[in-house]
Amino acid sequence: MTAIARDGRGSPIRYISLCCRKNGLSMNIVLWVIAGLLTLAFLVAGVMKLAQPKDRLAVSGMTWTEDFSAGTIKGLGALEVLIAFGLVLPAVTGIAPVLTPLAALGIALIMAGAAVVHARRAESQVIVVNLVLLVLAAVVAWGRFGPYAF
Repeated sequence: MTAIARDGRGSPIRYISLCCRKNGLSMNIVLWVIAGLLTLAFLVAGVMKLAQPKDRLAVSGMTWTEDFSAGTIKGLGALEVLIAFGLVLPAVTGIAPVLTPLAALGIALIMAGAAVVHARRAESQVIVVNLVLLVLAAVVAWGRFGPYAF
């Protein structure tokens, strides 16, 4: 990386891009991996919110649930499960693949809202997780809306 930076031929991002192409990796694979990880995370989180009562979620570390009704938490869980499926199923089946970047955009919006909730509760450690998931979802949305669309 330093050789390219010293030669003035490109930035570190360009270097990573070149390395990925040389090693046979492509941005498409990176986007699939990110989408798969997001799918797993949101599927687990959504099923947990659907399967467990509000009190149990609060005891398990989701203290933010104290600020919301049980119905709201179940609705959020259902939305997370739908979004998880929306990240991969449309692309895999080829049926309405535009839903994949829309699902990624939905995750980014949910994570922005979650960051606001956690900021109000002064839960700074959880905000970092929200922001990481937001950035990953934004990368998938960018890639699937833009240069690496289906």
